[in-house]
Amino acid sequence: MHEVGLVAIGRNEGERLRRCLESARGLGLAVVYVDSGSSDGSVEAARGLGAEVVELDLSSPFTAARARNAGLARLLEAAPEARHVQFIDGDCELAPGWIERGRAELDARPDVAVVAGRLRERRPDRSVYNRMADLEWDVPPGDVEACGGIAMMRVAPLVKAGGYDPSLMAGEEPELCLRLRRDGWKVVRLADDMASHDMEMTRFRQWWRRAVRCGYAYAEGASLHGGGPERHYVRETRSILAWGLALPAVALALAWPTRGLSLLLLGAYAILAARVYRYNRRRRPAGDAAIAALFIVPAKLAGIQGMARYWAGRLSGRRGRLIEYRGPAASPPSP
Repeated sequence: MHEVGLVAIGRNEGERLRRCLESARGLGLAVVYVDSGSSDGSVEAARGLGAEVVELDLSSPFTAARARNAGLARLLEAAPEARHVQFIDGDCELAPGWIERGRAELDARPDVAVVAGRLRERRPDRSVYNRMADLEWDVPPGDVEACGGIAMMRVAPLVKAGGYDPSLMAGEEPELCLRLRRDGWKVVRLADDMASHDMEMTRFRQWWRRAVRCGYAYAEGASLHGGGPERHYVRETRSILAWGLALPAVALALAWPTRGLSLLLLGAYAILAARVYRYNRRRRPAGDAAIAALFIVPAKLAGIQGMARYWAGRLSGRRGRLIEYRGPAASPPSP
């Protein structure tokens, strides 16, 4: 009897997928792997490791939300007795003891629908981008508003809520958590290690694309639920609009009539970076706080690009062609 099932999603993860599935072996889990069009033998490797495999139809855009829903459906066919499901990405490995810890928390707290632990970057010292991701995932434990893509969920409320919204290109986890909280459930973050993530991000362009996805997620989330009492992603979208669009637009538009004096307005970015540094310095070493401060301005500019993609896609009716699932989205701070 499988009380807990595991749904892994991925695309061309190679050796990382093998490590992911092997980390779940011997834990008594029903395992499902959902593949989004891999060409590296991932499907065959997953079957060789004993996982049920779902191959997504190529005719629709690949999204993490669609993949997780498909995995949950197959899991409940293979193990209808499963009460909890652990979602994980194919570039992650479960931490020893996490499944027992997550299950114990859900069993002890009947008001909790989602529990997540500490996600760690596997090689944070390999690049500044890996390090930023590791810092991003260092969230204080306690009741929280949302989780990331790696989390354990109670099956019954997840099914009742309709699962993930498959139309979302990004930001599907916070949107699901919002609906679960509206149904009276809680989302909890534990201090225990949950999984390690192998990002392999070594170039600025990779980080930029991830930050663009974040801006896209903010715009889409605010469009869906920004009018509700939670004001979902309203603060984040306003921050990106102010720092990533309004400030540079005003400074450049007034440059000619002010003989360049308006460009001094761009000095506000130094104030923003200082605020981010002070905020992070409260609980992190100076070097880590400096990294967060250094990247806050390009994060705002990338966010504007993501928001523009969302609105352009929505107005043109071609949203799914603009941005497809390529890994977890970033969550840069939005002071």
